[in-house]
Amino acid sequence: MDSRRIIKILSYSLGIISLGFIAWWLQADPTRDFEINVEGADNRGKGAEAQVVEIGEYFEQFAESYTGMTETWPRFRGEDFDNISKSPVKLIDKFDSNGPKILWKQELGEGHSGAAIYKGLVYVLDYDEEERADILRCYSLADGKEMWVRGYNLNIKRNHGMSRTIPAVTENHILTMGPLCHVMCLSRETGDFMWGLDVAREYESEVPLWYTGQCPLVDDGKAIIATGGNALMVAIDMKTGEKLWETPNPEGWKMSHSSVMPFTFCDRKMYVYSAIGALVGVAADGNDAGKILWQTTVWNHSVVAPSPVCMPDGKIFMTAGYGAGGMMAELTENNGNFSINVLSKYAPREGLACEQQTPLYWNGHLLGIVPKDGGPNRNQLVCVHPDNPKEMVWTSGTENRFGLGPYFIADDKLFILNDDGTLFIARPSTEKYIQIDQVKVIEDGHDAWAPFAIADGYLIMRDSKRMVCIELKS
Repeated sequence: MDSRRIIKILSYSLGIISLGFIAWWLQADPTRDFEINVEGADNRGKGAEAQVVEIGEYFEQFAESYTGMTETWPRFRGEDFDNISKSPVKLIDKFDSNGPKILWKQELGEGHSGAAIYKGLVYVLDYDEEERADILRCYSLADGKEMWVRGYNLNIKRNHGMSRTIPAVTENHILTMGPLCHVMCLSRETGDFMWGLDVAREYESEVPLWYTGQCPLVDDGKAIIATGGNALMVAIDMKTGEKLWETPNPEGWKMSHSSVMPFTFCDRKMYVYSAIGALVGVAADGNDAGKILWQTTVWNHSVVAPSPVCMPDGKIFMTAGYGAGGMMAELTENNGNFSINVLSKYAPREGLACEQQTPLYWNGHLLGIVPKDGGPNRNQLVCVHPDNPKEMVWTSGTENRFGLGPYFIADDKLFILNDDGTLFIARPSTEKYIQIDQVKVIEDGHDAWAPFAIADGYLIMRDSKRMVCIELKS
């Protein structure tokens, strides 16, 4: 048999085999066990609307007496939204040989919600897995005694924990926002329920990936919530629950994990928000309250956790993880009209970028921890000047790397919490990184990401399942 006949036979045989395989493929339908990706099947967005939630339905009081104190850390990033304590209380420089002075510990549901402190009371929005409920817990700052709880039934799945947000507390009110965008307003003194809002249901909002990370804002007697649905933002009267204004959202920008930041520039007060789709400034008062004053879609990322850092000269710094990097923009004003100009936008390995925590603006400089995709500076604390956020003034060095945990300044000291519950004390500087001490606070700590809160020399921190209070007074 010659070679040409052999080739013909082989070609014919291969053709028959190929046709047989195609016929089997069509009959077998290898996709028959696949499930269609139905919106809401992952407990996000409109899928959460199926639950009818009676916000504030549950209350239980355990104690009435507690040790009153004078200082507050009333919301996300503190009184002035800058994550810098102005307290005159002197804090320790170093821990003694016995380690940190732990005053109390509390077990919590899995999550990353931080605390607010108001004159001797600690407020934290927890998710109770056994009760299947969002629960606002009130503790005594001095000894961790649980005073009361207020909450509502809600069925959610674990998704890197459940709780995320920090309450906003005033003399008269407490405002919370739960993992599926349920807003609850209470009387601060009694815990009495005042009003609630199901944001996802009312505004057809999509619950962000990994649940709500937006910490609610109370400003001038108004609750300010970025809704990201058929309205972008809403203002609600804290006393009555009445809606005062709503910001139109014709572009359909979505809710992010970022929180709304108040900012006054050229005598105009506004709310700056990084939505999924744009960075915007919304009028906070006046006849045009709720109107978008400026916007830029140059900043458009699918996951944004850090909040805008607004600087006195009009510069606004934005950053995010998952490859987003950083952006420095500048706000300008002309006869009451505002515009935003992007000065620089870069990848995480090219300059200051952060994944989860919001950078500090201190002494004319920005401090933050570079994410794991930040190249040679990954996981290092770095300092930059706003005029050139791509040039490092200093870094903490390869021997001092950190995770996704919080950092803030108190008593002219920089406190940093690593993922495993190790607390570092450094000296803030515009010249170099100066580490003073470090100590393990949370044994077997895991995902210690919640922002700090401090008042009267007592520091509150937590990992994914435990909250700890330590005394730092010198």
